Amino acid sequence: MIWVRCVFLTMFLVGTACAQEVIVYGAGGSRRGSESFLERAGQIDVIAPQSYGVDSLGNVSGAVPQRLIDEALATGTRLMPLIMNPGFNQAQIHGLLANPDGRRRTVEFMVKEGIEKGFWGWQFDFENIHRSRKDAFTTFFREAAEALHEAGMTASVAVVPTNDEAQEKGFSRYMQDNWRGNFDMAAIAEVGDFISLMTYAQHGGPTAPGPIAGLPWMKEMLDYALEQGVPPEKISLGLPFYSGYWHPDHFSNDTIRVRGREIGYALGTDLIEEHGVTMHWLPEQGVSYGFWQQNGVFRWLFLEDARAMEAKLSLFRAYPGLRGVSIWVLGAEDPRVWPLLKSGLN
Repeated sequence: MIWVRCVFLTMFLVGTACAQEVIVYGAGGSRRGSESFLERAGQIDVIAPQSYGVDSLGNVSGAVPQRLIDEALATGTRLMPLIMNPGFNQAQIHGLLANPDGRRRTVEFMVKEGIEKGFWGWQFDFENIHRSRKDAFTTFFREAAEALHEAGMTASVAVVPTNDEAQEKGFSRYMQDNWRGNFDMAAIAEVGDFISLMTYAQHGGPTAPGPIAGLPWMKEMLDYALEQGVPPEKISLGLPFYSGYWHPDHFSNDTIRVRGREIGYALGTDLIEEHGVTMHWLPEQGVSYGFWQQNGVFRWLFLEDARAMEAKLSLFRAYPGLRGVSIWVLGAEDPRVWPLLKSGLN
């Protein structure tokens, strides 16, 4: 818990404010992500690999690579794996929520695995849950949190943010009913150690081109979480390392439509150079964007670089007392963000 960390620090730094926590997510054990972790481990408090999946019967699959366990131990970085419904499959998580034996089996695995591997904690990353299962999800997390706390581990949830507003039908209603409306944030924060408020993916695969995390939207989502009664010290603010790239594509089912993709900073700068893209800064959104014509149609890029990170850290600093930041995803970053993270948090 953060208060433990504060007490520990003040033993050595009397009168110094408690350092805010940097959580960085890892995906797939990529080579670039591993290199980035080893190079930057001194600036990462918690590494959170997306390593485990569970089905509707409570059968857990996956593992944290031993290499990462060893590296985290060697660098003094706390290890907090994610557990998720694979592919964010709705039927599987609905089945698990309705299955007491499956939930028990899942929690027992988490406790046993965490003790054996020396995990600092676990984070729930269950997404695409219908809002009618909100209470069932809270019950599941409460069961896990109680068992993990008894075993000396932390328990948290990656929360898809919301302001609880949507049209009667259409895209916003679908998102609210299936992705954003299923988290009782106050109840989760009460029984758990914190929430990672995923204030990114504002725009993505199913949307028109737009900011990954526009400043007004981030502020709106954070304000709503606070209004729901989540204490600021239990909110880790989500930040993106990745950028967004939209282009037309031909899919395997013989359909043609726009694809919105997560890409890393390196690919983003390659696209800018290859196509001679002029980037435009949007100060109110805190991001640069550009577009270019290729084979007769426009392609769009919203680039998360050091300038965009500084804008988001300015928003973060406007909310004293937040626990820290949770950043998706390691290896996708502009290398220049690391000094900003070091100086931008208390």
